[in-house]
Amino acid sequence: MSDHLKCSNCNKEATVHLTQIVNNKIHKVDLCESCAQKKGVTDPQGFSLADLLSKTTFTPEGNETQLTCPKCGMQTADFRRTGRLGCAACFEVFADVIRPVLEDMHVGTSHQGKVPEMALTRQNGQAQLQGLKDALARAIAAEAYEDAAMYRDQIKEMEQAVAELEVSQA
Repeated sequence: MSDHLKCSNCNKEATVHLTQIVNNKIHKVDLCESCAQKKGVTDPQGFSLADLLSKTTFTPEGNETQLTCPKCGMQTADFRRTGRLGCAACFEVFADVIRPVLEDMHVGTSHQGKVPEMALTRQNGQAQLQGLKDALARAIAAEAYEDAAMYRDQIKEMEQAVAELEVSQA
């Protein structure tokens, strides 16, 4: 079993561990509970969403409209107190309460994540294949059989390439 960390100030057992990154350098401080309170760090669990919601000034409590989630019954005051949502529908109900907090915490409020390259390749291939199938149907409807034969051949080539790619990945 590892030794407990000691407070950076008084050598008692540390219960609060702070990590700060400044100019790409990590600074760690371990504090006991009394030293943490003296320094103004009173919550050893860190800052929760509930803390941020209770300290925000975008709408003073009492002056805002009290919302209630129709699915789980969560109310604005409950959400502010706990910082947790009761169900998926709460995201829509409390959107106006959540949005300003998220805008302060993050660059944006929508996920701009990455798509795996293979999934993107597959998705683009499916879109091209569907475009060829649509073009084939239009060519047949217009009785442009030479064009239809060309689209048919392109579709077969693309479907064969997709099948080979799936076999090579398995």
